[in-house]
Amino acid sequence: MTPTTATDAAPTARRGAGQAVRAAAELSEWVTEGRLPPGTRLSEERLVTELGISRNTLREAFRVLAHDGLLVHRFNRGTFVAELTGADVRDVYRIRRLLEPTVVRALVPADADRLGALRAAVEEADEAVAELRWSDVGTANMHFHRGLVALAGSPRLDATMRRLAAELRLVFAVIDDPRRLYEPFVERNRHLYEMLVDGQYAEAGDYLEAYLADSEDAILRAFEEGSRR
Repeated sequence: MTPTTATDAAPTARRGAGQAVRAAAELSEWVTEGRLPPGTRLSEERLVTELGISRNTLREAFRVLAHDGLLVHRFNRGTFVAELTGADVRDVYRIRRLLEPTVVRALVPADADRLGALRAAVEEADEAVAELRWSDVGTANMHFHRGLVALAGSPRLDATMRRLAAELRLVFAVIDDPRRLYEPFVERNRHLYEMLVDGQYAEAGDYLEAYLADSEDAILRAFEEGSRR
């Protein structure tokens, strides 16, 4: 039997690390889509089957997401989806205000051909509103803002925004009246998209700053009301 060498082990380790990162991204997406509400206990047995990975790889993915604040490990109880606080909401919006308007203001006319993801998210929200699927309206809103940040062309910013979107979804899950929260921003997303189509990048950045301030206030009010119930 030929012994495993350090040279042989390195690609195997890299593959394992890559699988863990992909599994963490998939679980983060499930949080964003509302499939894993806050407080959910995660079953290792079920997830290794669904994700097609080993238990060790899954645990590494859990460590990645715990570092990001999306999961928490409770001794002798298991791993759970995190439950966020109002302070977490404020911190998420602090980052969003630094990030999203900056991306918008840096756009150039050539970027007008790269707005397809935003248009698709606006249409996704319209369809969900027509069918009164308010949770899906929230998902469409996430898609819109992730598409917005994706215009920067930075994988690192994409990863940051993916994590922020997942954290926000954990906040949305405790809100009793999602229609009251989401409905006003359907039209605001549409208006922002139209401003970008028209090349009004500086004005759109200012509009987005006010938008995010209003969004933070609305979410904090709704979150605090839901948390008291």
